[in-house]
Amino acid sequence: MSGQRVPDGVVHKLPADLRESLIGNATALAAWKDITPLARNEFICWVEDAKQPATRERRIRRTQEELEEGKRRPCCWPGCKHRERTGK
Repeated sequence: MSGQRVPDGVVHKLPADLRESLIGNATALAAWKDITPLARNEFICWVEDAKQPATRERRIRRTQEELEEGKRRPCCWPGCKHRERTGK
């Protein structure tokens, strides 16, 4: 099953740990495939922005939960840094 195609975002590539968690959750994976590449980008950036492994794991879990709930963007996330003028 790990050879399954899971789409990336626009700017960010889908990290392996997030990819595997989506593959293991059919509902979240279906929602992931249904959202736009820009929306996928926001979730990827949110996960990648975590500084600590525990935070990253929690964000991956929340990504699954939010996708299952029908959310199309990460809750309470101001957006990717690359979208800011300074990129910082």
